[in-house]
Amino acid sequence: MTDFIEIGGRRIGPGSPTYCIAEVSANHNQDFAQAMRIIEAAKDAGADAVKLQTYTPDTMTIACNRQEFRIGGGTPWDGHNLHDLYGEAYTPWDWQPRLKKTAEDLGMDLFSTPFDATAVDFLEGMGVHAHKVASFELVDIPLIQKVARTGKPLIMSTGMASVEEIEEAVQTARAEGATQIALLKCTSAYPAPPEEMNLRTIPEMARRFELPVGLSDHTMGIAVPVAAVALGACIIEKHLTLSRATPGPDSAFSLEPQEFKAMVEAVRTAEKALGEVRFGLSGKEESSRVFRRSLFVVQDVKRGETFTEANVRPIRPGYGLHTRYLGEVLGKRAVRDIERGTPLSWDLVVA
Repeated sequence: MTDFIEIGGRRIGPGSPTYCIAEVSANHNQDFAQAMRIIEAAKDAGADAVKLQTYTPDTMTIACNRQEFRIGGGTPWDGHNLHDLYGEAYTPWDWQPRLKKTAEDLGMDLFSTPFDATAVDFLEGMGVHAHKVASFELVDIPLIQKVARTGKPLIMSTGMASVEEIEEAVQTARAEGATQIALLKCTSAYPAPPEEMNLRTIPEMARRFELPVGLSDHTMGIAVPVAAVALGACIIEKHLTLSRATPGPDSAFSLEPQEFKAMVEAVRTAEKALGEVRFGLSGKEESSRVFRRSLFVVQDVKRGETFTEANVRPIRPGYGLHTRYLGEVLGKRAVRDIERGTPLSWDLVVA
């Protein structure tokens, strides 16, 4: 067990920069040039990696018009036949090596979600550095076994999964030799409402499974990923589209490039703000220390006069005695005449 994985030489886990993945999914709309522009937009937006999906309609399901194969239940794809939807959404396999080279030339990793054994073999032939298991395939034990045997880092989404199902998937992967596993908290609704994200599950998953944990996010906007990072997420996966105005199976719940860039920038700011467990002054606070309260003489005091609450008070700035000494000073006498506004010090007090 390890609390980090490595993809393309990048360490991913607690203490390392959040690994931001741009999911292309179906947002290319079957246009290779558009897929290339999404890759370029991911780079400009600060993504560390680009993710594809590797399947065909026939590796996902069968061509069948029975009611069981029609989508319903309030999804963006209601009314579609499954086989037809996957025919519209899949990424042609012959594109994928070219997209990978483009991403790597731009300094990003590119890997994919295989949905069957043939896709795993294809991606291995491409030389990907990692594999992703989708939430819906977390219960596909033969697929997890196949992916785990590659020895590559394995990222598994956990949408809809019970603790027992996650445990079974992790144990299956480990039994087949996987040593680098990461989990993604996910809510498999499109889009997902923030109130159903339950981000507090992230640190619990990390504790329970002793693995790096991230977020595969389908909410609108960027607030949820930033909150996830604050709770310990070390991977953020988010769909990227060139424009939500362009119709497509996934565009409605994807970020546009400027939004993805804002998300990455906010994540980086959150990382800096998390810092470490530390008390006391920070570097920038040093100059503010003088504005703390301390004991000052606030009325002119004559030699031998008694210090009282009327002529000594805790006020700003911080050049006088600490306020903890007020009770000790009151009732004592002044060594000499003291002008109003003088910071109180022990050499002004009769012992």
